[in-house]
Amino acid sequence: MKTIKIEGMHCSHCSARVENALKALGLSAKVDLNSASATVDGDNIPDERVLRETVEDLGFDVIEIK
Repeated sequence: MKTIKIEGMHCSHCSARVENALKALGLSAKVDLNSASATVDGDNIPDERVLRETVEDLGFDVIEIK
């Protein structure tokens, strides 16, 4: 499991876009707008570069991935 800290999400539409993009990678994803983070899990979690690019391609900033 990985947690992605995201900056720039302001509404439920933003969080839904991030969640759908992460799910498109074949991951289980849950985005929490209040904590400005996404939690992903799955059998084959891609490396951090792929996670970062997926979120940043939507126009948001990735602060950290743990």
